[in-house]
Amino acid sequence: MAGRNKQPLAVIQGKGRSNHLTKDEIKKRQEQENQMKGFTDNIEAPTYLTKKQKEEFENLSNELLRLGIFSNLDVDNLARYIDSKTQYLDLVKAMKKIKPTETIEIQGKKRVVANEDYPVLMRSKNKLFNECRTAASDLGLTITSRLKLVIPEKEKEKPKTEAEKRFSGRL
Repeated sequence: MAGRNKQPLAVIQGKGRSNHLTKDEIKKRQEQENQMKGFTDNIEAPTYLTKKQKEEFENLSNELLRLGIFSNLDVDNLARYIDSKTQYLDLVKAMKKIKPTETIEIQGKKRVVANEDYPVLMRSKNKLFNECRTAASDLGLTITSRLKLVIPEKEKEKPKTEAEKRFSGRL
């Protein structure tokens, strides 16, 4: 289905755009959102992560739990993000040791030619980066993804004057 992503009810209400929702719709939507949040009683790092990755998993999962945007259902997504990130960092470290060009000697003359392995490594690096960025966005690990979840504060209403109380908004 095409269109915008569905926003949480609190975000809609915070923006002051909940006028199109009836009280029953609001109640049903709130109940549905509470059911969709998921449980947080079984959050453990998967066994396929290394010790260092498990430590990062614990740190990130605790932060996401504090934000209230993480559940048992997100465990594997976070583990895949951490695994992709580790692979990306390992590849970047290895690429720093490889030069994009090589100097070779042909018939007594030195020439600089492209390293044939470098473009393949760059494609792998870009794929891993995109995988990490997508996973981070899905998990709320980026500022832009968290801003989509931020509940704006309602503007404080100033006290109504006697005329406004009497005539509502018809002045």
